[in-house]
Amino acid sequence: MTVTARRELVSPATRNAFRSLATDLTIRIVEELWEDHGFAPIPPEDLKYDDPGQRRTTFMLYAEGVNWSDPEHVRRALLVFEDFIRAYRDPNQQGTPKWLEDIGVRLERDGFLLDASGRISWKHPPIPLLARDLSVLSDSSGIVVELERIRRDLTTDPHGAIGAAKQLIEATAKTALRELGIEVDKNAALPVLVSTVQKALKLDAGSAPDGPDGSKAVKKILSGSVNIAVGVAELRNQGFGSGHGQASAPSGLGVRHARLTVNAAVTWCELILDTLADPAAPWRKAAP
Repeated sequence: MTVTARRELVSPATRNAFRSLATDLTIRIVEELWEDHGFAPIPPEDLKYDDPGQRRTTFMLYAEGVNWSDPEHVRRALLVFEDFIRAYRDPNQQGTPKWLEDIGVRLERDGFLLDASGRISWKHPPIPLLARDLSVLSDSSGIVVELERIRRDLTTDPHGAIGAAKQLIEATAKTALRELGIEVDKNAALPVLVSTVQKALKLDAGSAPDGPDGSKAVKKILSGSVNIAVGVAELRNQGFGSGHGQASAPSGLGVRHARLTVNAAVTWCELILDTLADPAAPWRKAAP
């Protein structure tokens, strides 16, 4: 299985700056600061870090157990970092100490803000996209690449996010068809890909079986899902998404348009991936 690694949300440089604070704290305090927020140390034999300092080593036993690409893990780790600042800071010192200024600079480079009280906040909160287990796919790299583009561009480049949303639909459709063993023309237009994969998964209104999947209400939803996917592609093709050079940049395009498009694309992709993974989905009964 080939999977593209997700970007770490907190850089090693920032983690190292907080590790240095552990030098002047007791081992027990270092452990408590991590454990107060639900973190546990990794086994010492798994630690890929060599340091004679026991306090720094203790810090790393916990830090190495954090998934620095997972927004929820990072959210809790930032609370740990705030507690490190409070534990290390001299309450009687006036002004901002040099070590805290340095940490603030590193956090800002990572996309965070550090206020005067030592609270850490996101400049642009991470986008929860496609919370699905992609490890079950033989190769999810095409999907992962587009998700990362969307996360990168949504709040700063609506044009790019809309282009990536269309490409996410295309990558999901091609991935699902490959998992199903269905070959399609590599140059097939997105409406053809969408129609082919929905028919293969019994998600088109015409082939939906009896039961909830064949109900009139679900058929209306499935018909709408096709329009969602095609609408995303049309918006991009009309010049509002990246992928085509334009003589003039689109005007009036904002983050709200990008959010609408991305949310629509994610809804369609979740439908496809959920149905593909469902062991009781009707398409499995029709599969040879």
